Parts: sequence; structure tokens; C-alpha cells
Amino acid sequence: MQKKNWKACTLFICLLSLLAAADVKLPAIFGDNMVLQQKARAAVWGWADPGEKIIVKGSWQFLGVTCRADQDGRWMVKINTPAAGGPHTLTVQGKNKITLNQILSGEVWVCSGQSNMQWSVAASDNAKEEIAEADYKKIRLFTVKKAFNAAPRQDCQGQWQMCSPATVESFSAAGYFFGRQLHQKLNVPVGLIFTSWGGTPAEAWTSEKVLREQFPEFAPIIDRFKSPETVREQTDPGYSTQMSQWEQSIGKIDPGTQQNWQDAKQDTADWKEMELPGVWKSPDLQSLDGIVWFRRTTVLPPSWAKATMELHLGPIDDADTLWVNGVRIGSTSGSGKNRVYTIPPSALRVGPNVIAVRVVDFSGSGGFTGVPEDMLIGPVGADIKTSANVAATWKYKVSLAGVPVPPAPSVSNGKLNHRTPTALFNGMVSPLIPFQIAGAIWYQGESNVDRHDQYAKLFPAMITDWRKCWGIGDFPFYYVQIAPYSYKDSTASNSTLLRDVQTKTLAAIPNVGMASAIDIGVEKNIHPTNKQEVGRRLSVLALAEHYGLKDIVFCGPMYKSMKIEGDKIRILFDNAQDGLVAKGGDLTDFVIAGSDSKFVPAKAVIENNTVVVSSEQIREPAAVRFAWKNWTCPNLYNKAGLPANQFATDGGDKMDDNATTAELYKDKK
Repeated sequence: MQKKNWKACTLFICLLSLLAAADVKLPAIFGDNMVLQQKARAAVWGWADPGEKIIVKGSWQFLGVTCRADQDGRWMVKINTPAAGGPHTLTVQGKNKITLNQILSGEVWVCSGQSNMQWSVAASDNAKEEIAEADYKKIRLFTVKKAFNAAPRQDCQGQWQMCSPATVESFSAAGYFFGRQLHQKLNVPVGLIFTSWGGTPAEAWTSEKVLREQFPEFAPIIDRFKSPETVREQTDPGYSTQMSQWEQSIGKIDPGTQQNWQDAKQDTADWKEMELPGVWKSPDLQSLDGIVWFRRTTVLPPSWAKATMELHLGPIDDADTLWVNGVRIGSTSGSGKNRVYTIPPSALRVGPNVIAVRVVDFSGSGGFTGVPEDMLIGPVGADIKTSANVAATWKYKVSLAGVPVPPAPSVSNGKLNHRTPTALFNGMVSPLIPFQIAGAIWYQGESNVDRHDQYAKLFPAMITDWRKCWGIGDFPFYYVQIAPYSYKDSTASNSTLLRDVQTKTLAAIPNVGMASAIDIGVEKNIHPTNKQEVGRRLSVLALAEHYGLKDIVFCGPMYKSMKIEGDKIRILFDNAQDGLVAKGGDLTDFVIAGSDSKFVPAKAVIENNTVVVSSEQIREPAAVRFAWKNWTCPNLYNKAGLPANQFATDGGDKMDDNATTAELYKDKK
């Protein structure tokens, strides 16, 4: 009898499995509270049994659209969406029925890039006021959960939410302020799809096909992660050996290690305090190259103390080692990598747990360079909402300063991560395609500053790649020119040349626009907190260029040409027809040179719609540069309040002068 019952139960479970497999399924990007792009032929897709009949019908339609799932179980239809408005419902009928509620029709934009797009509303200027006022029921937010993958994924994790003080806090600040401006100016619903990851290069956001065809230098890296054996191995054994040797060398010169500062019982009464994340800001750290220890106590409930935990610290500049309750957990090197450490139960306690992080900075600024939502602790595999935030006040103490520190080894082919070529396109872009959108906004480039020549081709190729994959034409793609910042070598011009490449992208492909952040950078912080202005400048691009609103100036003065007039040079601009303005006094950040290309500070004066540049040291001037350095905060604007773009009349260091910005944004409003 028992055997018969067992067989019956087994049969029943199998039948349930078959029924479950037959259910029509939708990807996460379709859900309650979503926004559909208005007045479009929008794709709706999902999965079902092969050959299963699917009917998709919006509440605004008289008849639905029918299709059948293909041999792989995938199906897709195109539906006509209504003009802006709602709420609507969308039903998908197969062997089961799915009904999506509270759907709006409006404008849908993808918000992507690295940490400056990831930067949250909560970490931006006037955060409390902005969050309190963020009650916009017709703005809908979708956050793609961070994921990297060796192959394109069909789905992602995330859900649509109404914009409210509770939901906007951790959302992209640049994305939210952009979307809010569109909503207020156009008076239509706005959907924002936020897919971003700090410390990531453009190649991580580009498809394998494009990288293989146009950038063969990435092929060996891609091939490595195509091997299941390599992915399973995860790390290079040689790298682990090198890191162990480096750890020993640090221990020999670091007083903190020798005095056991990782010990949970260590007296920290004389340690100072700092808010993390953030680059080193206090006077004793600003110019420090060396070793600094950080400590924080976090309380764990009994269930967590008995589980394997995961600690996220975000990117750290340059290398770090983690201890929990005096137990060494691991080390990581590389300033762009997110730190993720697995902590075994044996290292944990119920109640207070002491986290100690030794940070080694080799040159330039150091510290925790991510965003607050990067710093979390929780059980392995837990949803981010159930994790505890450790972005707060930490204690710190300088251990070693002014002494050369041996550099940590680099890993050329370590584990698959968010910086791996194609990894984020596969994990965080591919699942969204071909969801109908109006366009995309982008804030990235900091992770490519040391490869501006490559970026000159890679960035336009990535944009073109997205457009081809989406298959809806050359949709608008508006990006932020990276803000000035004091990179490690303050005399280098890497970021200047990257910004120049971003300017030249305007001429490389159609229907793109650039929002300047040249006047809102922070010298010692790569993450400017004035994201309101970033979002506003992106929005005026969209309002003028895509939505056709009149009398909107969306671009600052752009260098057009120069005239040598004796011992002076006159600079002519586009987008200056209404006049130029010097904010806060005399014009700054102009330099001038003769034929020897030795630039000296210059006097610059506005005359009508031009700038006249001169120096008593230069009698026969030949070239002028403006804001042509890593850190700069120029004060030349047009009367619309938009800053002048950097330029070098000689083309700049190691740059061809075969491209000009003269025709890029010529007198556009």
C-alpha cells in the first residue's frame, strides 16, 4: 500500500511539473506599474510550451494579437500602444492567464553607465528635501539587479515601482532628475529603467559580436570566460601566490599589522572618524600615499551569525585586506573592483562583530570610492532589501605615510566580474532588449581614461551596437561628459583627452548629445553630488532635440575657430549668439603658447561674442587651450547658463587635429 501511494504521489508531482512548465511566463521588465512607450509598435515577449497559442491584449484594444511559441518556447508579438495616459491593463493568455495592472503609456528611457549614473538620490545634494518631495505617481522606476554573465541572459531581476520617497532614495540621481524634468515639461508619464554598475568600462557594456569584429584585443579575454572550466576555476592560482607574497611584504613595513590592529580587542579610543564610502578627505589623508586602517562594529542577529555571510564594500583605491573579529577573510587589489567577501560562520558572533579593513594606497587619492548602496552585509544569496547597510561612520587610523609601498600584483585573467568585456551587456542590457524605449542616457568614461584612443572607437561602437540590438532605429543617446577630477597623476591629461573623445563622438554617429559637467566637478571626489544639474542638462537635450520644444538652449559655447591678431588670439564660438558670460569675475583656465608649444597662463577678455586671449610672455601667439587639464573649474558660459566646452586650438597633446567641434552643435537651440 505504501509503495502504491509513493507511486501515486510521484505521478501527481510529475503532473504538477508538467502543468507548471506549461505556464506562460513574462520577463521581469513586464509587470504591474510599468510604463509602455506611447504611440509605438511595442514588443511583448515571453516563454511558453513550444507551439502554444498566446493572445496579448491591452485594455485600450478591441482585439488582441495572437502568436504561437516557437520550438524553443519563446514567443513575441508587437502591439500598438496608446497615447500618453492610463492606467491600463495588459493580459497575456495561454494555458494560463497573466494580467498586468496600473500600466501607463508615456516616455521610457534607459539610464546606464558606471558609478556617477549609479549615484543615488540619497547621496546627492539636498537629499532629504529631494526625497521628501519625490511623490510622482506617473513616474515609474525599474532597477535592474546587478548581474554579470559570460553569455547573454534572457531575463533579469527587478520590478516596476511608483516613484515615491520610499522608492526614489536608492534610485539613480541623474536618471531621476532627468525623468522628473521630462515629466514636468511634457506632462506625460515617464518610465526609467536603471541599469548601472560602478567602476565599469565601456567594453563590459558592449556585445561579444562587436568586440570580436572591431576590437580583437578583447577576444582572448572573452575566450577565457567561454570555457566552463575557467569559469569554474574562477581565479588564477598564480595570482593567489603573488598576493600572499605581497601580503607578507606589507606586514613587514606596516605598524598596524605588527601591532595587530585587526584584533577585535584593539583599543581605538585615539582613532578618528570618517563617513564611508568616500575618498580620503580629512587633512591628514588628502595627499597621503601609504596605509590606513578602518574599523567598524556591526551587530548581527543570531540567524545571521550562524549563516555564511557576504560583505560588500564597493570599490577601494588601491588594495585592501579584510578581517572580521580578527580572522583574515581575504585581499583584493585594483581600484575599480567591487569588493565582495564571503565570511564563514566560524568567523562570526551573535551581536557585535568587528570589521577591520587595511587599505593600501600607492599614489593619488585613496579610500572607498563607491556609493552607499555598495556597502552591505547579509546572508549569501539574500535579496539586497534584506541586507544591512554598513555605509556609515567608521573609525580610521593612519599606519604608514611617506614611505614607498610595494604595489600589489595585478590579475590579468582572474575571475569573471563586472569589468569583464561583454559581461554587463550579457547580464544587464540583453534582458531588456527589445523592450520599446524612447532613448537612453549614459554617464560613464572614468574607467576608460587611460585608454582614450581606444575609447574614441569603442564608445561610438557601443552606442551603434545597442541600437542594432534594439532594432528600433537610431534612438537618441545622450551622455554626460565626465567631470574634472584630480586623478592620481595631476599633470597627466588622460581625462582631458577622454573628454575630448566624448566631444568628437558628437560628429561620429547620428542622434547623440552631450551634457557637460565641466563646471560641477569636485577636485578630490570623482563623484560630484550635484546630480540635479546633470539631470537637467540631459533633459534639455531631450526636450530640444527629441521632443522638439522651441527656444531651449541645450549646449554651451563650443570652439569654432581662432584669429591671430598681433600678440593676441581671438576665439570664436558656436552657441554664443546671445552672448558670453564670465561667472564670478575674470575668465579663468585659458593658456596660450607660441610656436614652441610652451603654454603659459593667459589673460582672457570677452568682446561681443568672442574671447580675446593674450599674455605678456607671448609676443607671437600660435595656440590657445581652455580647461585642458584633469582638474579644472572654468567660468565661461553662455547666457543660458551652460558652460563652454574645453578645447585646444592645436589639437591637444598627442591628439590629431583632424576633427573639429565647429559643426557639432552649431548655433542650435
